[in-house]
Parts: sequence; C-alpha cells; structure tokens
Amino acid sequence: MYIESVPNRDSPPAILLRESYREAGRVKKRTLANLSDWAPERVAALKAALRDRAPRAASDNGFEIIRSRPHGHVAAVLGTLRRLGLPALLSRAAGRERDIVCALIVARILEPRSKLATVRGLHDDTLTSSLGAALGVERIDADDVYAAMDWLLPRQVRIENQLAARHLKDGTLVLYDLTSTYFEGRTCPLAKYGHSRDGKKDKLQIVIGLLCEREGRPIAVEVFDGNTADPSTLAHQVDKVRKRFKVARVVWVGDRGTITDARIRNDLATVEGLAWITALRAPQIQALQRTGSLQLSLFDQRDLAEIRDPAYPNERLIACLNPLLKQQRARKREELLNATERDLAAIATATERPRRPLRGREAIALRAGRVLSRRKVGKHFRLDISDDSFAYRRDTERIAEEAALDGIYIIRTSLPATSLDASETVRAYKDLAVVERAFRTTKTVDLKVRPIHHHLADRVRSHVFLCMLAYYVEWHMRQALAPLLFDDEDPAAGEALRASVVQPAQVSLKAARKANRKRTDDGFPVHSFRTLLKDLATIVRNTCQPNTPGVPNFEKVTLPTPLQRRAFDLLGVSATL
Repeated sequence: MYIESVPNRDSPPAILLRESYREAGRVKKRTLANLSDWAPERVAALKAALRDRAPRAASDNGFEIIRSRPHGHVAAVLGTLRRLGLPALLSRAAGRERDIVCALIVARILEPRSKLATVRGLHDDTLTSSLGAALGVERIDADDVYAAMDWLLPRQVRIENQLAARHLKDGTLVLYDLTSTYFEGRTCPLAKYGHSRDGKKDKLQIVIGLLCEREGRPIAVEVFDGNTADPSTLAHQVDKVRKRFKVARVVWVGDRGTITDARIRNDLATVEGLAWITALRAPQIQALQRTGSLQLSLFDQRDLAEIRDPAYPNERLIACLNPLLKQQRARKREELLNATERDLAAIATATERPRRPLRGREAIALRAGRVLSRRKVGKHFRLDISDDSFAYRRDTERIAEEAALDGIYIIRTSLPATSLDASETVRAYKDLAVVERAFRTTKTVDLKVRPIHHHLADRVRSHVFLCMLAYYVEWHMRQALAPLLFDDEDPAAGEALRASVVQPAQVSLKAARKANRKRTDDGFPVHSFRTLLKDLATIVRNTCQPNTPGVPNFEKVTLPTPLQRRAFDLLGVSATL
C-alpha cells in the first residue's frame, strides 16, 4: 500500500490510499480510501508507517488486524441479488425493512437457520460474516426480523406479478406441482394432518404449491392447509396465471395427481386459451389395454407411439416404453413381494407354534392387514384365514397383468400435434422434474424450509415466500457458475446424445469429463454449489488499525485466488461489493 497525491485541476490534490496488484501479468492499482480531509501530519504519519517495511516484532508492525469477517460468499450472493434487481422488486424505495429482507434471503442461501440464529449471525457482537455490515443491519433484533416479514407478505402479489412479467409470455408453458412440509408446534391454523411427503405422519403439516416457468425459475408460491388435496388447488392457480399475470394463452403442465379427470371437466375444459399436459394413472392404462387401444406390439420397433381411445375425445395419448424403468419396476416388485412373504410367513408360524399360538380370525386378519399395507402389495396376495390357521399365496395372474405394463406410461394432452409434436409433449411433461428439483433444494440440503417453527399463518406464508425468493437467486447463481460446478453447463449437448426423449437423460461429454477428472478444462477444481460458497468464504474483510497514534482504521479485502476470481467473473459481480 502507498499514498498518492492526484492533481485535481484548480482544487487541492486528492490524497488517496492505494495498493497495487498484478492481474493477467499486468500491474494495476486500486483505491482503498480517500484521505483528502486528513490533516497533513496524519497523512505524513501514515506514509511513514507504510514506508517502513523492515521486519519487526509482531507488536511493532505498521498496523494490526483487529477483526476479520468472512466476506467472499456474501459478495457473491448479495451481488447476484442486486444484479437481478431484487431489491427494486421488493420495494422501489430503500428502507430498513427492505434491507432486512435482503439479508434474510442472502442468509437463507449462505447458511439456512432459524430466524433467531440468523439475527445472531448478522449482529455486530456475534456475526459470522460481513452480511450485516454490508446491508447496515448489524444491530437488528428478532422483533425487527418479524416486522420485516410482516412488511414483505403484502408485497408478495406485486413481486410475483413482476416476476411473471419478466419470465412468462403469451402461449408459455407453465409447470405446477405441490409438496408438503412439517411443523414443530400445534398452534398455526394452517397446520393440519394430511398426506405427508416427508414421511412424518405424526406431524402437522402445510401444503406448498410452486409455479415455475419451463427452465425452472420460480414465479409464484402459495401455502395451503395441510389437509388440502392437490387437485383442489388447480383452479385457483390457473386463474392466477390468466387474470393476475395476464397470460391469455398458456400450456399447463401438472402431474397425474393434480390434473385429474374431474379437474379437466370442471376447471380446464371450459377455459379458453388453456391447454394442458398430464399423464394417465395405472388403472387408466390397464383399461386402455383391456379395450385394445394400447397394444404391446406398438413397442416392437419404437418406444413412443400416439394412440386414440373413445374415452378421451379431442385428446392425444402418447404411449411410451422406458426399458430401464421396466427393469427397475420388476426388480422393486420382486423385492417387495419377497419382503412381504417373509412377514406373512412369520404370521403363519405364529399360528402353528406350540406355546401361545396366534388364534382368532380377527386377530390374524388384523396382523396380516398391517403387513400387506406396509409395502402396498396386498393386491398381489391371496389369503386363507380361519380361527386357527393362516395361509397365503401369490396372485400370479394379477402380478403378470401388472408386469406386462412395466415401464409404460402415457402422456395425455389437449394440445394439437401442430402445436407440439409427440416428442416435445413428452419432454414438456418431463420438465416437471425441475419443480421437483426446486422442492429438493428448498426442503433439504440448501435452503431448508423445514421444519417450520412459526405460529402465525402469515408468518408461515412469509417464510415460504422468502425461501422461494432465495431459490430464485440460487437458480441464477447455479446457471452462471455451472462451468465450475458438477452441474451440466450444456444440457442441450446431453439431450443430443439421447436417441429418444423416452430414454433417461444424458449429461454432455463436457460434464462427464468434469465428473471424472474433478477438474474443469481450465484446470480449476470442480465444486458443488455448497463447497464453492465455502471456498469463496475464505475471502475475508479485514479491519486494520495502524499503530501510529491518531490514524483511523481502514478495511482491506483478501485478494481472490484465480478460482475465486473466475467465480466472480461468471456471476458478473465484484468481490469487494
């Protein structure tokens, strides 16, 4: 570091504290502080301290580092949030609540924790990064956070409308799916017992509906009572897209549990400009086979074929056969049958043991019922139960009937072939995987929306909306950082490797090479998103105190490594904020 005097035309020269560094073989310099308002003797004292480079004892250095705060990961996430214009989406006017919400979004990506733990991570006394200082919220408390969440929720509609205006166009394809997550506590009116996708049957839960555009950007999220059935949410979501987002023509993609026959008849068929893509359930596929509309010979030479059936007028049915899925289902069925047989054999043994044998038709049936419902294969067994005996056998005819359809799924759509051909229709349905990926990211390793500890319904809604905004930022970061991550940066190249859209997705040759070598073509180590953030966190913001009396402290940020510099270049943000 050094002090430089820069001429300033007719004004006094500017006195600047600067440092030089080398980049791409060239020497450059940057300004650390403007000292123009310092007294000359103070400037001279600092200049003398910087000029004296002889080795000294630690206590006699030119300055001491009095505090270091992890900073690089904050700069990456907060810089991306600002580059996306998210603060302006929250509120056009700057304010304390907006800064706190931005801090909560960034903190959710950096280290998802409870709101109370997040406050400790921001506070100047207990901080774990430079985030609080970067946004000027290092003195907030829990009440400030809850007030900011209450401030955010009324703005959700406007924010979602602006996101839709950015990413949804007329005639667009919209992906919609639902999940559930569980509660700690029993006081929230939204929390109800329902079908738990987390396997927490003893916990109250909420249902979350997420709407994304085709590439996976989240557009809107809604929280429903925990006992809400998936199909009942559909009409309101369609109305939101068409009226609130003002998208007149839309193709709605939903799974077979959301877009049902009843929803098609009552909610979708009468909506002008609305087309949909979904899939048939297993009983519907079996019915097509019985009527002859679905013939297995269709797949002798190909894995995809369009069929017709009078039960589905003015609709296209696209039958697909995935050989890999066929093998997986056959293997899983056999494993489940074998495991169930072992449990049923234990019941038969219990009825034959000499001491305290299992007796009574009802007692035996109750125990057998628990076994059959555990693995959902009860339909494949025939039981003979009496007061003092129990026997079982496989229903081979029914097993064979089901096995014949292994690996077969049928896409159902109201779109004409002139709008979307068979392959593209199947691909559009498979795009629902990006919503499932969003749920995995939000619920588990990255953003951890669960478990929920809030007691007020609006706080729960605000919490879920915060997580959606955090995923919006993370989605864009992952897209930009893909060359440094195990993620495939060229999915189109991987798609070209597939002979058919029905086959499993393939990664590009470049992504496979990264995965094998654990190095990029540039020689950088390949990271996951989490480990890259940890690497960036090694860039710290140091507060330095000169040993010269009267000279104020200054801040200095660690110089990025080549990998870190590459990450910031890909994100299009600065390491210094």
